Amino acid sequence: MRLFMNACALLVKVLTLPLHIAEVIGLLSFYKRVFPLIVYKISFSYNDKMNDNKRELFRNLDKFFPPKGSLRILELGCGSGANFEHYPTGCRITCIDPNPHFQKYLEKSMAKNDHLVYDNFIVAWGENLKAVEDNSMDVVVCTLVLCSVQDTQKVLQEAKRVLKPGGAFFFIEHVVSDPSSWIYFFQHVLQPFWSLQCCGDVTTWEHYTITPDVPEVAGIQGKHLLKRKEAGSQGPSSHPGCKI
Repeated sequence: MRLFMNACALLVKVLTLPLHIAEVIGLLSFYKRVFPLIVYKISFSYNDKMNDNKRELFRNLDKFFPPKGSLRILELGCGSGANFEHYPTGCRITCIDPNPHFQKYLEKSMAKNDHLVYDNFIVAWGENLKAVEDNSMDVVVCTLVLCSVQDTQKVLQEAKRVLKPGGAFFFIEHVVSDPSSWIYFFQHVLQPFWSLQCCGDVTTWEHYTITPDVPEVAGIQGKHLLKRKEAGSQGPSSHPGCKI
């Protein structure tokens, strides 16, 4: 089974080689313009499906409001703003995404969610948040992003750096499936295509698993870990806040 899976994965790598070459020489810039539109359209049906999960994930956000002023949220990999509707009224949002073409779709989401205050949209990778000051955020949100970053630990370290003492890290993430399942087979085989469509450099799906020790590696203490799996036993892992 594993030999067949590795052979299929190799075939996919060969088939996607022209795409990797096109990426290197800059021919995929058009795709990076179209990708935000695709995400924006998908976000409506995705939010319908994940509404209860997101409501449960973000229900504790109110607890992190400072004694004075607004709750400052930094969202990593904000995409088109699919999480905005779940944030409490009066939050101040800073959006981070490496794709600048998300901005116009973010503005559409902002217009629909005028209960929030939008501070900034910063074009940056999660591994390098130098535009964000130390200890400046009450909450960092990261949903379905860690599976496509280059260095998960570095992203978590940056999240810890920008969070105020006592702040929280909220996430929902894809997890690796059972190695004996067909879902695991397709996760492994389609990984080369996934890394391209996410505009990231992903290694293997085994590294996607989110467990309590992952935040702790970066100095983030996991509290009340909620590991939820959709579509039977496979799906996203979610966390209602890792406290710093």
